[in-house]
Amino acid sequence: MADSPARSAKTERTSPITFYRQIVAELRKVVWPTQQQLVTYFIVVMAFVLFMIAIVSAFDLAFGKAVFWLFGESKD
Repeated sequence: MADSPARSAKTERTSPITFYRQIVAELRKVVWPTQQQLVTYFIVVMAFVLFMIAIVSAFDLAFGKAVFWLFGESKD
């Protein structure tokens, strides 16, 4: 039975120098955001995170109050 193409490709290794050159070539293809885009993305992400924190905190407070109301507070 002959080796499959996937198996024969596995045996051939890329040298570290070739690997590094391929990485650099791929990074040159990347479209890097401008500083203004980074600031905009940062503000959008921070606003979303703060919004989610507010929602989770509100649910935590509401569920906590509901549990204490349902089971009653222990007054020892």
